[in-house]
Amino acid sequence: MGKFQVVRKHEIHCGHRVVQHEGKCKNLHGHSYIFHLKCESTELDNLGRVIDFSVIKDLLCRWLDDNWDHKLILWENDPWLLSLREIDATIVTVPYNPTAENLARYLVEVIGPELFKDLPISLSEVTLEETSKCRASYAISD
Repeated sequence: MGKFQVVRKHEIHCGHRVVQHEGKCKNLHGHSYIFHLKCESTELDNLGRVIDFSVIKDLLCRWLDDNWDHKLILWENDPWLLSLREIDATIVTVPYNPTAENLARYLVEVIGPELFKDLPISLSEVTLEETSKCRASYAISD
């Protein structure tokens, strides 16, 4: 059986660091992250759509804006966390090293299912651009 897919693009700006990175990404730095949010369904609605793009915006893009935009994303085990929390209240902790791959996986496996639980769609893939040259993806396997 085939699947219908739609992709919504969304941009946020935030900082992170990758603990134990062998290069300069071990330092605090920021990105203009561009998310490509792929949603899918085996059915179309009565208008012939997977879902209206505004629903993805209202749920998933709003979640990104509210939770990650203009924040510092750090691993909950980052040894710098306690010191940085003393000087910056905009820190968000996550249960993994905040690489682009892990951020994409978290959206697909945790946030998407929660936000879309009452809808006939799933967040099947997230591609995250850190720069115009570098991107990472995570997709649900069939």
